[in-house]
Amino acid sequence: MLGLGKGRELADVMERRKVDILCVQETRWKGSKARSIGAGFKLFYYGVDSKRNGVGVVLKEEFVRNVLEVKRVSDRVMSLKLEIEGVMLNVVSGYAPQVGCELEEKERFWSELDEVMESIPTGERVVIGADFNGHVGEGNTGDEEVMGKFGVKERNLEGQMVVDFAKRMDMGVVNTYFQKREEHRVTYKSGGRSTQKKRSEIEKKTKWWKLKKEECCEEFRQKLRQALGGQVVLPDDWETTAEVIRETGRKVRGVSSGRRKEDKETWWWNEEVQDSIQRKRLAKKKWDMDGTEENRQEYKELQRRVKREVSKAKQKAYDELYTRLDTREGEKDLYRGCTEEMEGVL
Repeated sequence: MLGLGKGRELADVMERRKVDILCVQETRWKGSKARSIGAGFKLFYYGVDSKRNGVGVVLKEEFVRNVLEVKRVSDRVMSLKLEIEGVMLNVVSGYAPQVGCELEEKERFWSELDEVMESIPTGERVVIGADFNGHVGEGNTGDEEVMGKFGVKERNLEGQMVVDFAKRMDMGVVNTYFQKREEHRVTYKSGGRSTQKKRSEIEKKTKWWKLKKEECCEEFRQKLRQALGGQVVLPDDWETTAEVIRETGRKVRGVSSGRRKEDKETWWWNEEVQDSIQRKRLAKKKWDMDGTEENRQEYKELQRRVKREVSKAKQKAYDELYTRLDTREGEKDLYRGCTEEMEGVL
């Protein structure tokens, strides 16, 4: 569920993992809107009930202007069409009914997904990011054209629906083509049951932008030639060359602090919130590894603490804002902010 600080937490993970586009499910946000979630990311979402379902697509804000069409079909299926460097890309987010749901609801989901796929012109690219709530199973005998060998457990009815869909649409179940450790494949655990995971480190970035200055560029060239032993032609081993380039860049240009610019939607974010979220992440990893009730309770308590910290941080930030607005300096800031917003609109 995306709520409170969850949106910002998701944005942080995407930034660290360098993910530009992400499909999300079970958002439980009612409405059909697009909103910033911080760190330079925007969420397009659709939901009809704040207690169940809901789907969305998160985009890095530099791609928002590339969005040509948004189709919000239901609280289980939506799609975005983007044009990126002349290529038409369709991103579909789906959330299939769980195993215990009525067959009619499952068939409705697959029918909606089929309709979306059939509406996409031939020649355009399609990526589906979905929680299909099914196991396609280990091995791929007889289904080699649509999946790899590295699924999870035995195939169930819902998993067969996924395979059948892939065959109808001539697509592949991508995460079955890569061998991963068990703990990296599991997204959900409960008792002895488990389903299929993805993960997340802020790194400091080399100040490559300084190379736009000619004097900086020349210094970098000289240092790089020295590091490569005076060679003008680069070695055949690209990995070695790439590391030499990166290391030279770090030495010559330095690295950024790793801090991001303040975001309009999460200006209330503070170190206490960040610390609580980090503790919660560590507790989740610990629970994932051993699955004990004690560690589950610790994780749940830290979840509650994060919500409290977010609520406190927001309240404190708003109190400080209102106090500042009562001053002459605050009035000037308000006027300046409104003027900038109007300039952005006009």
